Amino acid sequence: MSQIDLVEGRPTTATAVAPAEPEAVAREANTITDPVDDAALADALAVLSASSQDIVRTHRVDALLDWLDNRPPHVIADALARMDAVQAGVVFRLLDKDRAITVFEELEPVDQQQILAGMRDQSFRDLVEAMDPDDRARMLRETPAKVAKKVLAGLSPRERRMTAALLGYPEGSVGLYMTPEVVALPGNLTVAKALGTVRAKGGNAETVYTLPVVDSGRRLTGIVELRELVLHAPEASVSELVVTEPVFVRAADSAEKAARLMSSTNILNLPVVDSEDRLVGLLTIDDAMEVLEAADSEDVAKQAGSAPWAGHYMAAGVFQLARYRALWLLLLLLAATLTVSVTGFFETTLEQAASLALFIPLLIGAGGNAGAQAATACVRALAVGEVRVSDLFKVIWRECRVGLVLGAMLAGAGAIIGAFFVGPAIAAVVGITLVLICGWAATIGGTMPLLAKKLGIDPAVVSAPMVTTLVDATGLIIYFTTAELVLGL
Repeated sequence: MSQIDLVEGRPTTATAVAPAEPEAVAREANTITDPVDDAALADALAVLSASSQDIVRTHRVDALLDWLDNRPPHVIADALARMDAVQAGVVFRLLDKDRAITVFEELEPVDQQQILAGMRDQSFRDLVEAMDPDDRARMLRETPAKVAKKVLAGLSPRERRMTAALLGYPEGSVGLYMTPEVVALPGNLTVAKALGTVRAKGGNAETVYTLPVVDSGRRLTGIVELRELVLHAPEASVSELVVTEPVFVRAADSAEKAARLMSSTNILNLPVVDSEDRLVGLLTIDDAMEVLEAADSEDVAKQAGSAPWAGHYMAAGVFQLARYRALWLLLLLLAATLTVSVTGFFETTLEQAASLALFIPLLIGAGGNAGAQAATACVRALAVGEVRVSDLFKVIWRECRVGLVLGAMLAGAGAIIGAFFVGPAIAAVVGITLVLICGWAATIGGTMPLLAKKLGIDPAVVSAPMVTTLVDATGLIIYFTTAELVLGL
């Protein structure tokens, strides 16, 4: 930006610029500076591709500042994620320092890298230094080694030590998402002294609502909530208020499992310990929600036959999205050749009763949908812990019955349609096949995710698309076999 310098995050013009005409200023005031109209941002960004002098001359900087001042951080972060690198860099520089840090931590790591790439060294160091260690560590796990080295070199010794410790934990583990900045209390304190400790150390901690209680070796012995300290007498002992059997996880445990544990136990902060039960941090509710959102997004993408991508959907390019989907579509296309092979095998049956071909789309569609429903339900139940691999035979029995009931419901409508178009004989074949296909499809849909889990494969990978493709081929076998038996072909 040749004509704009940033001082304390705000722009100052480096050279005198002719003011805009009165009508233009009035028009800008009526449209762009309206804090309620989110179209103002798009209007203001429309000229960011022009020169910085044009931005200043048309009062677009003031318009952007007004928009930024009247939006919460998460809304600003979402807007930045939708922009290209140049626009995002310009808008981010208009934020004051404290607000910039808050907005930055709302961004996904891929979007954070985009912002950092266009910053000067000092601004770069200040921003990264102010980040929470867990957010910084997750960002560095996804950055090139050269950038990560630059970030670590610019940190203060304290922040570098915490970040390096978090980076040592495995990908997807709780250790990578926890905050190491925790106020831990000895159990022998009084409430008054405990509150004094919170006041002295709480400024450097990410949260003080949950206070772990530790022994002399920093081993976790319990937790106490800040609420309990505030509500009890100053002379009371902390040991009287401690929950001595707290829910906790180990740093190497799965972050997704830990987040779902927090959801099921309704706790705001989850203590994290090492292999020797020493306290190393807390998993906070905001980070747990990010873990669950990322896990659910990944599952949804895989269930739809696509690879998950990083960053905002609206900022992803057309070819980027196509690349993530193409491999799965190719694999499913190859798998669908089974359907072609089955149809060719029963070519003689089709020649003797050509009207059977009319109902192939109806039958494989019904079977595929029934299988996809069962697979989706089972993947979700696995994710939230409602179903275990040991429940395999129970799931098979349950889904088989559900499928047969659904098939019987559909058979009535299918038989009526068949009788209307091709007569009662073919209608009977369609009705019987619907019952069998739906029962089979639901059984397969409920079984495959559990078998995948047992084999160490992500259940979402073998869910809806793969189940649908498999059911299409086997459904045709059921259909033509039923037709041969009923029609005597």
